[in-house]
Amino acid sequence: MAGIVRLTRVTKEYPRSGVALRNVSCEVDKGEFVFLTGPSGSGKSTLLKLLSFVERPTEGEVKVSGYSSATIKSREIPMLRRRLGIVFQDFRLLQDRTIEANVAFALEVTGVPKANIGPRVARLLTQVGLASKATAMPHELSGGELQRVAIARALANDPFVLLADEPTGNLDERATRGVFQLLRDINASGTAVMMATHDLSLIEWSGLRYIELEQGNLVYDGTDATRFTADGRRR
Repeated sequence: MAGIVRLTRVTKEYPRSGVALRNVSCEVDKGEFVFLTGPSGSGKSTLLKLLSFVERPTEGEVKVSGYSSATIKSREIPMLRRRLGIVFQDFRLLQDRTIEANVAFALEVTGVPKANIGPRVARLLTQVGLASKATAMPHELSGGELQRVAIARALANDPFVLLADEPTGNLDERATRGVFQLLRDINASGTAVMMATHDLSLIEWSGLRYIELEQGNLVYDGTDATRFTADGRRR
């Protein structure tokens, strides 16, 4: 499989806070599911910002679906982002709009014809199990349901890769497993997923590949669940 995401000896340094990532190299294949883990401040969010080209590396190269941080033009970045799905821990929904309007907004801003928006929103809400909540307001939904709306919105433009930054960080165990299973279903349909998480028990339970960062360094890349204790802590 061809790598749809590739970091090659990437270092990111900020003028005030110093080095956030140091000489990181890794690759995510098309259709792969990869966790990104590590303690707070380890560089997870910085890495995701580099993949969405919100930030550029200080050294090295980031490539996402053929776009390179070394050569991408400013006018090309919006085109790339339209094909990236991004999910945040805090949902970032518009509180004064219905659930279907929140999802529709992601299509409106990218110029999808009005006639196509309604059917696509209906399909997306069905996909995430929220067809019956289409006309509800965000304050009427649980945390797990809100995250499903955020995922539907992220899927609006058929992304080739979904970047999820701590999407279960504010959810209880049952909602966490539900959101994770939804992401796995999305992944099974061919979308690559990179999910940042502190939940080591989820990583162990899944048996999937994970990339671990510590103080900006890549310290592990693999599937070895024996690195965790029974309660999900790293040995």
